[in-house]
Order: sequence, then C-alpha cells, then structure tokens
Amino acid sequence: MRYNLILAAVVAFVVLAAGSVVLPDWAMFLFAMALAKGLVCLGIVGMMRGGVVSFGQGLYYCLGAYTATLVANNFGVSDIFLLTLLSAAVCLLVGMAFGPLLSNYRGIFFAMLSLALSMVLYGSLSKMSFIGGTDGLNIAAPTFLGWAPEGRALQTALYIYVVAIVVIAGTLMRVYFDSERGLITLATRDNELRVEYLGASVRNVMTYNYVFGAVLGGIGGTIAALALGHVDPEFAFWTTSGEFVFVAILAGFLSVPSVFVAAIILELVRSFSNLYFPNTWQLALGIFLLVVIIVLPNGLGSLVKRRKGKAA
Repeated sequence: MRYNLILAAVVAFVVLAAGSVVLPDWAMFLFAMALAKGLVCLGIVGMMRGGVVSFGQGLYYCLGAYTATLVANNFGVSDIFLLTLLSAAVCLLVGMAFGPLLSNYRGIFFAMLSLALSMVLYGSLSKMSFIGGTDGLNIAAPTFLGWAPEGRALQTALYIYVVAIVVIAGTLMRVYFDSERGLITLATRDNELRVEYLGASVRNVMTYNYVFGAVLGGIGGTIAALALGHVDPEFAFWTTSGEFVFVAILAGFLSVPSVFVAAIILELVRSFSNLYFPNTWQLALGIFLLVVIIVLPNGLGSLVKRRKGKAA
C-alpha cells in the first residue's frame, strides 16, 4: 500500500512537472494558482470528512500571504522555502488557538464562526493603512536557496515548487486519511455519539483537522502571493472562501487528487467563462456546479471509487 502510494506520488510529480516544458506562460501561471488554491481546499476536504465545512478558510489563505509579504518587505527575506515555513508556522499557531474553540461546533455554527473569523481579518486589514489598507502590498519575486531566476525561469521554478508541495502535502494527507485518526474522522461523520462511546475524542480529531487545514491554507496563500506579486484583504473576503468551498464540493471528500483536478477545472472554467462571457461568468460557474451536484453528488472523487469498486 505504502509502496503504491509512493509510486503514485512520483508519477504525479513527473506528470505535473512535465507541464513546465509544454505549457505556455499563461497556462503555467493558471496551473500554479490552481494548485496553490487546491492546497487550501485540501484542508477543507479534511474537515468535510468529519462532517463540517469551513466557510472561512480565506483567513489562513490571507494570513499566510500577508505573513510572507510583511517578512519579505520588512526583513528582506526572499527565500521561498523560508517564507513558506514562516507562514505555515504562523498559521499553525493561529489554527491551534482557534481549533479547540471551533471543534465544539457543528453544522451551520461551525461554518458561520469560521466565516466570522475570516471577515474580522478582512475588516482589520482593510482599515490598516500602514500596511496598504484595501490596496494591499506588493511582494518581490522570491529566490530559491540564493538563486534569483527571472522571466520564464522564475515561472518554471515557482511552478515546480508548487507541484512538489502539492505532491508532498497530498501524500501526507492520504496517509493521514488512511490512519486511525483519519478513519475516526469518517466514523464521526456517520455517528459522532458512537465514536465517543468507543473511547475516541471527537473534539481532538476535529481540532487536528482544523489545524491541518490552517497550515495548508497558509502555504497556499504564500504561494499565491508570490505568484501574483501582490496581496490584499480580498484574500480573506467571503467570496474567496466561497471559491474554496466550491472546489471542495466539486471534488468531494473521497479522493485527494480530485481536489487538485477540481481546482484546475474551476480555474479553467472561470478563466474561459470570463473571457467569452465577461458579464455572466458567475452564471456559467453556478450552472457548472449545479450539473456536478446533480450528476456526481459525492464529487469527482466518487468516479475513482466507482472504478475501484468495479475492478474489485
């Protein structure tokens, strides 16, 4: 099982990394952004497996992006590895602070509380003119262990970096989902009371899932800020969090790769809808989501499970 997982991870890295050779600049940027957002959505999927959905994951997406930007601008740190680690550490601490509180809530209460935290950050950042206010901040291009690429080389390096992060994070989350704690999460979704009677702590499981989601959100936000070269409070706005939930619903909670496939599909649908239907692209997105919910109520991941079931 572990051998197959490692082999699948290596194949996924090679296939995705090959995109740096064949994709044009615009497509490589689009894929990099989609994969970065996919990391945030993977955190939401981890919570969905336990029966809750965070509508405020923009909090960590924005927090990670601002942490990297402020550190880079104020301390001259440009190394992408160090910026990612610092952002992940900050989001880890914030996630550990809010995780135990939110793990007490379910359903709409969990969703609204997480959304409220995200909007508090959005409102605060919008009022802080000394860090850009609603205009946000620019961040310089990152370096890679002292190497400062430019142009196509920079895009390629950033794309390879996000691919590596996605493969590592996806593999680790797959291991976690199949672990004892991950399976308890699934059992919690079905019958929380029974899980408690069996001696497992549902609150601890929910806290772990929330903290993992916070770290993934921070990493995704850091990569997005570095790819865009800019960050603003919109990273924490409710529509941004809504996009992440959109992708999570599209992917379902059964498969890790489907999360990133869904993120790429969303970016493609949005980009081309915006290009050909500039005034009604939100309508196109809504129709697309409705079709997916009707045809695949458990998301794209259910297609993989169906194939495995038939093969067995």
